[in-house]
Amino acid sequence: MGSDEDFAALERRGWAEEETAKAYARDFARASEMAVPRLVSDVMAKRGMKVLDLCCGQGIVARGLVEAGAEVTGLDFSPAMLVIASDEVPEATFVEGNAMAMPFEDASFDAVTMGFGMPHVPDPPAAMAEARRVLKPGGRFAYSVWQDTELSAFTYVFTAIGRHGSPHITLPPGPGATDYADPARAFPAMEAAGFTEVSLGEVDSRWHIDNPGAPFDFFLEGTVRGGSLLRPQPASSKKAIRSAVADIVMANHGPNAPWDVPMPSVVVSGTAE
Repeated sequence: MGSDEDFAALERRGWAEEETAKAYARDFARASEMAVPRLVSDVMAKRGMKVLDLCCGQGIVARGLVEAGAEVTGLDFSPAMLVIASDEVPEATFVEGNAMAMPFEDASFDAVTMGFGMPHVPDPPAAMAEARRVLKPGGRFAYSVWQDTELSAFTYVFTAIGRHGSPHITLPPGPGATDYADPARAFPAMEAAGFTEVSLGEVDSRWHIDNPGAPFDFFLEGTVRGGSLLRPQPASSKKAIRSAVADIVMANHGPNAPWDVPMPSVVVSGTAE
């Protein structure tokens, strides 16, 4: 069944759900947090810098920035995520808001980060332009995003959905989850937004799991995009999808627990002109 919601409404509603936010922070983010050191390094965060963390989620990047000595403001559209972030990183200031239309003055930050936020905004180039607007000239912007590779839990789960899920359960049109990991798309968009010295670095992010079907559970419980495809499935389809994910994990990473399942990501960064 398709939804009458547009992409932005789906994202807002889904990430407002407390249980989804908690499940993401508990399980899915085990891979997300592996990109934090690269994000902090790429914006050259240090003591005395004012840094904005866009799409801050539960605060894992904000925590890394605070530990580097920065004065951190986090922005997210999810009240549920901001509750977690405020508890986890009390040293930072957190604000509810829209990454495409931020409540900050021009040139008010020394650096901007965005941890896996690009797939969650309807217009990623607009978010890049906003990041440039609030940055001081010479400031750095870095974002992380999942990479489209064959050996990835992302690929395993969505391949299994394609094989065993109902074709009538669909998502509204929106940015692809891995679109802005592609330099052919990312670099021109960053340059058009006003960034130079654009570069990309790969991150060996992964999940360490004891159950080969766990990637299914992580997408079901802790994501909006994956959850919107998986939760409405008939019970028989859910069982078939989870079984297929487990089979793919074991085929690619061995028959015995534990498994290190890749969730590769990249960090794209640039300097404000």
